[in-house]
Amino acid sequence: MGDKPIDGRMTAEGEGEVIVFHIGMRINNFRAVRSWWPLFRAMPRMLRELSQDKESGMLGYQLLIGAPRLLYVVQYWESQEKLLAYSTNRDKKHRPAWAAFNRRLKEGRGKVGFWHETFVVPAGAHEAVYINMPRFGLGEATGVIPVGRRGDRAAERLRTV
Repeated sequence: MGDKPIDGRMTAEGEGEVIVFHIGMRINNFRAVRSWWPLFRAMPRMLRELSQDKESGMLGYQLLIGAPRLLYVVQYWESQEKLLAYSTNRDKKHRPAWAAFNRRLKEGRGKVGFWHETFVVPAGAHEAVYINMPRFGLGEATGVIPVGRRGDRAAERLRTV
C-alpha cells in the first residue's frame, strides 16, 4: 500500500459478481517452525503464480496481518468456477502445497491453524468507498472511479445492475 493516495472519494469500478475469498493461518506455537513455515512460504508462490496468469480468474488480493499470530489474504475472483478450478488443478502450486500442509497438520498437533471463507457476491450487492486512499482491496483488483459515477450514497451503489 505504498502507492500515492488518490485525492477525493473513489469507488471500485467493478460492478458485476465478485467472489471474495479469505484465507489465512494462525501460528499457535511460534517455536513449531516446521508446522507453519512451509505454509507461510507457499502462499506467496501461489499468489505470484495467479498474478502472472491473467486467465486464472484472480482479480487481485490484499495481504493483511493480525499481529502477532494471524496472517491473512483477501482475494477477489471473477467466478467461483475459476477459484475452484485453481484449487483442484494438479498442475498448479496449490495442490502440492495443500497435500504437504495436511501432512504437517497431522504431525503438528494444533501448532498452526488454517482457515478460509468464500463469499459469492452477486452484481449490485457490493459497494466500496475509498477516501484519500491509494487503490486498495476491491478497488485495487478492479480499478477505481469517482464515487459520483456509481452514486454518491452507498444505497445508490448497492443497486442490482
